[in-house]
Amino acid sequence: MAEPIRLVPMPPEGGPPALPHNVEAEAALLGALMIDNRLVEDVQLKLRPDHFYEQVHGRIYEAILRMTDKNMVANPVTLRPMFEADTEIKELGGPAYLAQLTGSGAALIGARDFATQVYDLALLRALIGVGREMVEKAVDTSESVDPKSQIEEAEVALYRVAEEGGEQGSVKTFAQATKLAVEQAERALNSGGHVSGVTTGLDSVNSKMGGLHPSDLIILAGRPGMGKTSLATNIAFNAARRLTRDREDGVPDDKSVGAGVAFFSLEMSADQLATRILAENSGISAENLRMGKISQQDFRNLARAAAELEGLPLYIDDTPGLTIAALRTRARRLKRQRGIGMIVVDYLQLLQGSGRNAGENRVQEISEISRGLKQLAKELSVPVMALSQLSRAVESREDKRPQLSDLRESGSIEQDADIVLFVFREEYYVNAREPKRPDSTSGTEVHAAHENWMKEAQDVFGLCELIVAKQRHGATGKVKLKFEARITKFSDLADEYAG
Repeated sequence: MAEPIRLVPMPPEGGPPALPHNVEAEAALLGALMIDNRLVEDVQLKLRPDHFYEQVHGRIYEAILRMTDKNMVANPVTLRPMFEADTEIKELGGPAYLAQLTGSGAALIGARDFATQVYDLALLRALIGVGREMVEKAVDTSESVDPKSQIEEAEVALYRVAEEGGEQGSVKTFAQATKLAVEQAERALNSGGHVSGVTTGLDSVNSKMGGLHPSDLIILAGRPGMGKTSLATNIAFNAARRLTRDREDGVPDDKSVGAGVAFFSLEMSADQLATRILAENSGISAENLRMGKISQQDFRNLARAAAELEGLPLYIDDTPGLTIAALRTRARRLKRQRGIGMIVVDYLQLLQGSGRNAGENRVQEISEISRGLKQLAKELSVPVMALSQLSRAVESREDKRPQLSDLRESGSIEQDADIVLFVFREEYYVNAREPKRPDSTSGTEVHAAHENWMKEAQDVFGLCELIVAKQRHGATGKVKLKFEARITKFSDLADEYAG
């Protein structure tokens, strides 16, 4: 009985163990590919030349791929000229070695299994490489020691190994793409709200955009005081709550329009965000919550809201000063460990670039950040909502409604974004220009001016415009919303006000 092949050969006396490999499986696979070139289509999407342990096998595989790519037959005869002068193949018996590889037709039956084994062993070698590099960097103290950046680099390297060969980078046939499109349409139909992406929890916004779609970068921008953080928090909460409710109703996660959410809060702490969400759900003012100005009944409402939200799949990372590389690493980890389906970043300008000259050229740094967020959305196939500041140019115009040109360092942000949303509350500006309040000594003009202002303030009280300034998948326009500043909550307007 033949001795089984050792995947990890015995090391020389006192030497380190050899890397995992199976040269016989590589040889059998190459023989099968040369006998039946149609097998190339099955393995080339997953297997690369550098996955072969034996370098000469990797070159033979690469030559087979080149030949078949040109619609030419790849067999020992057609490949021979490419290896006439190959020194390594001479050691194996010269070009005749190619014919030896095809000696066993039985390899045809197990070709896919051989390809899988070659690939799996290559992953193990890559994992060992990452481990060795981690050890070498950790013990090397000759240069400045930065353990956190080493950990981030190691996580990136491990994620690459974990994700290699996945569907993300593969070419999809039209049939596969059509299947995905039909599945999205089915989700929209079953949601009852025409939502094909992740729900915002706001019917009027869902109707305009169809929800937040995987791989999209959504920029949510506004001047300070407009409520962009509040809206982002509302949307994140609504998406997480919908996923929780769908799970309770037995709806599979892939059929739900809800999503687990990773909220990267670079400005506010986790407890401040939690306070806002609790205020929204308990109906208690966030300010009163912070200051403890609540009754026993309010506290009972607060405890009930907190208990209901305990298992919410909403994960808050409030680490300050994150680089775009560190954020992507953390997002990958949350995707792998928690299965998140949406990412929120508050806000984009507080992220740092990962280059050595970060901060020196802010426009280039913002370009790197916006491009990195778009790549993250595509890589993880989730919507990424990034909040953004607007330039002060808005304040100098009579009409304060934002425009795309108002985005700070706007060129790259506008280009990389799939959707650009602006939050605009005229109430904020009307309140800021309140005239002198009349008293018993005031004249008619002062009274009239204040009355006119009060009427204007009443007309815009609690109203908000969500301006869809750019949308790759649909039309631009405005959506009117209701905003309750006391509990920082956005909601749909009643029909009589929506027009």
